[in-house]
Amino acid sequence: MTFPERIGVITFAGKDMTVVGPDLQVGEVAPEFHVQAQDWSTVSALNATEGKVRIIASVPSLETSVCDRETRLFNEAAANLSKDIAILVISTDLPYTQKRWCGAAGIDQVMVLSDHMDVDFGKKYGVLIKELRILRRAVFVVDRNNYLTYVAYMPTIGAEPDYNVVIEAAKKAL
Repeated sequence: MTFPERIGVITFAGKDMTVVGPDLQVGEVAPEFHVQAQDWSTVSALNATEGKVRIIASVPSLETSVCDRETRLFNEAAANLSKDIAILVISTDLPYTQKRWCGAAGIDQVMVLSDHMDVDFGKKYGVLIKELRILRRAVFVVDRNNYLTYVAYMPTIGAEPDYNVVIEAAKKAL
């Protein structure tokens, strides 16, 4: 499958970057994607969370301050949400890097998954930054029927999502 490449969508260190994949829209069916769990097993993410509302957060790297804060905030939020809401945080960090980071950070309420192998998620959700082979920051809410009910692509790598709006969108999708 060929994915569109777009320049002028996001910059990094003052340079235009190439984003691979389309920007998804509310109302579209969320594409299934395959990523690696922290034990390197392949996960069909939507299938693995079937029947739940999903918050899917795309982050560049857990080892940066903004991604660290975002993942920790979603982990804290998950403890107070319905068990019918699954939160997935996806980066291109290697699975063993994710496992080490999650252990050190006490992350136990969200699924942290790696798009390192095939960048399948990155291409299908329009978040792969080609030159850097990292994901741009974005958040998606997918309902129980696999429809996108909320989509937010951050305008810059360092911009954070509006966490309250994302959580409310997930609750509304229940």
